Amino acid sequence: SLPGSPQLARRGPELWLEGCRLSDLAKVHGTPLFVYSKAAMRSALAAYQRGFAGRDAQICYAMKANSNQAVIKTMAAMGAGMDVVSEGELRRALAAGVPARKVVFSGVGKSREEMRQALQAGVFCFNVESESELERLSQVAVQMGLRAPVSLRVNPEVDPKTHPYIATGLRDSKFGVEFTEAERLYRRAATLPGIEICGVDC
Repeated sequence: SLPGSPQLARRGPELWLEGCRLSDLAKVHGTPLFVYSKAAMRSALAAYQRGFAGRDAQICYAMKANSNQAVIKTMAAMGAGMDVVSEGELRRALAAGVPARKVVFSGVGKSREEMRQALQAGVFCFNVESESELERLSQVAVQMGLRAPVSLRVNPEVDPKTHPYIATGLRDSKFGVEFTEAERLYRRAATLPGIEICGVDC
């Protein structure tokens, strides 16, 4: 097998995935062809499931990584919820049979319509990125006669020592709220009629 992927192996000049020769699949389905390993997905999710065994936890797959419908269905069938960042991803998750109560709505720039759709569906939580989003979500929820479950995305001011374009936990990151502002924003959230605080996103 190849390093880091026990499901993928080279036998002579051929690549095999889970006992299937990829060139045979290409002949049947044409190219380009995307082939995913259920065993690899199962193994990755199982590691998290073992880590949280016996605890009240819902592991959510970030659909922005790969929103292929077969991938979503596979992860959902193994018990994963979904982390979505758009109305389109929410629709794909629901179409794959993921219960809305197992969906977390993350991401920046959620439109009022996306907020309405997610509230109407009954998502588990909104990961809120800013004070303006918090206010907007409260307004939308009040108009619908609902309360939106929220967690605030708080930057922990930790440097992950990664490429600066993908570092998201620093004080000056463009996403989330500063650690020093978090308490004030949670106090503000507690006063908003359309908001129900349910956690912290980090």
